[in-house]
Amino acid sequence: MWLDILTGKQLLFAEPIIKKLERKNKVLCTTRDYRELNSLVKIRKISTHIIGMHGGGENISKLLCSAKRIQKLSKVVYEFQPDVAVSFQSPEAARVAFGLGIRHIGFADSSHAQAVMKLTIPYLDKLLIPWIMKKDKFSRYGISEKDILKYKAIDAALISKRKFSKKIMLKKGPKTIILRMAEDQASYNKFANDDIIPIISNIQQHLPEFRIIILARYTQQIKFLKKQFDKSIKIFQKTPDGKDILRYADVFIGSGGTMTAEAAFLGIPTISYSRRKDYEVDAFLEKKKIIIREHDPVKITQLVKKLAVDNLQYSRRAQKLLKTMEDPFPILQNVMRV
Repeated sequence: MWLDILTGKQLLFAEPIIKKLERKNKVLCTTRDYRELNSLVKIRKISTHIIGMHGGGENISKLLCSAKRIQKLSKVVYEFQPDVAVSFQSPEAARVAFGLGIRHIGFADSSHAQAVMKLTIPYLDKLLIPWIMKKDKFSRYGISEKDILKYKAIDAALISKRKFSKKIMLKKGPKTIILRMAEDQASYNKFANDDIIPIISNIQQHLPEFRIIILARYTQQIKFLKKQFDKSIKIFQKTPDGKDILRYADVFIGSGGTMTAEAAFLGIPTISYSRRKDYEVDAFLEKKKIIIREHDPVKITQLVKKLAVDNLQYSRRAQKLLKTMEDPFPILQNVMRV
């Protein structure tokens, strides 16, 4: 078995799959040099081979890094000789598996990531997606709907069930807001860091009694934030395991995506400030009333004040929804046997 893992979210989702596969299979796990991923590999103590690197935000850099990674992966995977490849939408894994004639099974929950979908889905033998998503959102990229299987779970829900890694100790104190910076280097999301400044500034001005903690994704974001805010706002320098820090949150504010959904499933009142309408998980969780979507800084501040003291209903709804989520591993097993 060969698993290719490109992001921290993919690593956390893959972790239980890796452990189950290793019971009866020889497993090769490959990753790339990427800030958050590198930290989580060490924190979660998962054995991986780092091959190639993240391409950053520029198209030319993405292209060159991907090309180099394909070349390096080809040699490693050819020597390993796997029967099946499993990835979570990796363009390099798709190209290498196809070139070497290896069956390739993919997981995907982000049909809005058009560039990645175009580079991966046409090469897949089977695709596994959450049950809330429509098959035609993926089949339009070049895979037959009969080769798409659904599992009754949201990836972030499964991720939220993991054990704590190591304790991050923060001083007990005021109500805490944890804010997650947007993914500003992905091809599908050109969210400007400047857009988050009014949200943070408004909270800081009108809710001075709250502690604000910011989780940045990239070193550039950390430098940007330090220029904008004083030391009263805590900016994490290292990448923690999200669950370890989320336990301190009275309210979470995210840009949509995995950590936003994870916070919601942990019963934390959660606000998504993403303006995008095509985040299917956000839309589903909003319908289930465990996240609120809002991008206006003034309204977000008002919501924070309210949610910090009135949150029991969110926890109950989240726990109820979490219990309905099923492990996708049996479906993966069946697909691998075919």
